[in-house]
Amino acid sequence: MAALLWPSLGALLGLVAGSFLATLVIRWPEGKPLSGRSRCDSCGAAVGWADLVPLLGWLALKGRCRACGAAIDARHPLFELTAAAIGLLAMLAVPGPQGLWGALLGWTLLALLALDLAHYWLPDRLTLPLLALGLAGGPGLLTDRLLGAAIGGGGLLLLALLYRWLRGREGLGLGDVKLMAALGAWLSPAYLGPLLLAASVAGLAFAALSRWRGAGEEGAPIRVPFGACLALAGFPMWLIANAAGGV
Repeated sequence: MAALLWPSLGALLGLVAGSFLATLVIRWPEGKPLSGRSRCDSCGAAVGWADLVPLLGWLALKGRCRACGAAIDARHPLFELTAAAIGLLAMLAVPGPQGLWGALLGWTLLALLALDLAHYWLPDRLTLPLLALGLAGGPGLLTDRLLGAAIGGGGLLLLALLYRWLRGREGLGLGDVKLMAALGAWLSPAYLGPLLLAASVAGLAFAALSRWRGAGEEGAPIRVPFGACLALAGFPMWLIANAAGGV
């Protein structure tokens, strides 16, 4: 039973975190407030406290607003389940407070992944705190975290400048650079190469899928949300590093 305590706590906290993250990802890009009473996105009716219970409330309502019957955005249960899985995996990898720290990494990356996929947006109000959290309490020595941030962010910045010089257009944004620096603080320098490789493979898969769906016709370049690819690879890389005892 004791062995299940931390993973169960991580999953429960993940359900709560996922509920907030779904609201953030849906409302923030539209300029809607994140605080105050929760309301239906369709009719504006206030949502009762019982209906706000993560996942269970959505199931009880059968995915529809109690007041108007409109479908509740499916991102709510999806984020809650995904964040619960992140909390569970983080606590299995590192039971205790350090596992909760890793879950914070995963939850933040989940929000960044969704925002970059939908809006090509990596807000400083997420990337910079993630960098600060990694430097303040990430695994390993502070010197390793500083070195990882410098190599990760600096290396990607040089790559972005080189691409712009060679191609005459932007290939990577500063949001990608800041996210890479943040991930460098969370991972030892030894894992930055595999992280970049995994993100690049994800980017190629995204480009191939977009091309298959008809994007980029007549030679137009396909815009790849590379920050989303970094976010997708970041948390699994943290899990691998901890399983290997490398951070």
